[in-house]
Amino acid sequence: MPLSHGTTIAYGDVVMLVGKDRRTFIRTVAEGQKFECHLGLIKYEELVDVPYGSQVRTHSGHKMFILPPHTDDLIRHLQRDGQIIFPKELGYIALKLGIRPGVRVIEAGTGSGGLTTFLALLVGESGHVYSYERREDMQKRAISNLKKLGLQDRVTFHLRDISEGFEERDVEALFLDVRDPWEYLPQARAALRGGGFFGALVPTVNQIIDLTSPLYDGPWFMLEIEELILRPYKTIPERIRPDDQVVGHTGFLIFARAVDRETRVEDESETEAAPESDPAFIDETLRPDIE
Repeated sequence: MPLSHGTTIAYGDVVMLVGKDRRTFIRTVAEGQKFECHLGLIKYEELVDVPYGSQVRTHSGHKMFILPPHTDDLIRHLQRDGQIIFPKELGYIALKLGIRPGVRVIEAGTGSGGLTTFLALLVGESGHVYSYERREDMQKRAISNLKKLGLQDRVTFHLRDISEGFEERDVEALFLDVRDPWEYLPQARAALRGGGFFGALVPTVNQIIDLTSPLYDGPWFMLEIEELILRPYKTIPERIRPDDQVVGHTGFLIFARAVDRETRVEDESETEAAPESDPAFIDETLRPDIE
């Protein structure tokens, strides 16, 4: 698998080269080929057996570090035709959906394959990702990106409108990154196992209302709405301070659990609030989805 890295560079490795200006380049070390950028040229044969973390020189004398890329690096460098889900959301989505080795997960709205790549890395050889996209050009781009990383065998790509439903059943998790996710909740519930994890990303408050209303009243529970803000800092030791640019709003995340309830239960006697002294107590006035 191309992503596998030893302590030294070998042909077939996916590597990251970084110059003094911190511009990064992700490349596959291929026999008989070379790397070129604004700092100069490096023949790949000169990199073989070089330890990771070393500095190498271009033909013009500029130094570049050669590093093994991590998931954030790979996703930021994907070739894409449209917007991808930002790395600041990816890890949180995976956590909330319970993604781990062996999990079967559906995503709808493949796009350029950013989330697909992340999910494929996490489910491992024993899990699987089922990715739905209705635009053939977008799907081809995603397949190309996954092949470059050697992850295509972990993903089944479907070219179809999800209004027709999902082919899979009893999957552990499902995520919708589509324009009108509320239109496909029956299809999502049919594909999820009982207690399965549902997630979606929407950019506006109007869409939150359109999505949460049927989630609140339908066969779903543990509804959550969240937004993540990332505030980076400048790293120069003499003047550490917040960066001028903040990665602010990119979308709202909505999560829920699939249950068998057809309509909301109105009988308040069926639930008992946890005592306020209990550390697990949640104020029901702050969580209206708790019955």
